[in-house]
Amino acid sequence: MIQRGLTGRSQLLVTPDDTAIALGSGDVPVLATPRLLAVFEAATVAALRDHLAPGETSVGSRVCVEHQVATPVGQTVGVTAQLVHVDGRLLRFEVAGQDMYGRVVGSGQVTRVLVDRDRFLVRAQSGNA
Repeated sequence: MIQRGLTGRSQLLVTPDDTAIALGSGDVPVLATPRLLAVFEAATVAALRDHLAPGETSVGSRVCVEHQVATPVGQTVGVTAQLVHVDGRLLRFEVAGQDMYGRVVGSGQVTRVLVDRDRFLVRAQSGNA
């Protein structure tokens, strides 16, 4: 059973492939906001990993994040996600990332929805997801 309080973690060592230049979201060689968002989502997935029913998965449905500190190539960002709201299939997480100096790199909320994996994929293929 999925309950509030679940936590998950993820970590990223920033490489040139993770930068705003590489992802086309800017022209500076620092961690790109879309890549930070992916690390946030990875932490939410980690929080749910051992709590899903067979055939069940979760999909992202909403994000609200603030990217607060630039992180250059070679530094590490650690992210924690905590499940703060459960409403049926809807799950809302608070997320925060810190750099190796303890500075908050970014924070916000990620909302995921529990779905039946096979049914979701069928609907996606038919254009009805």
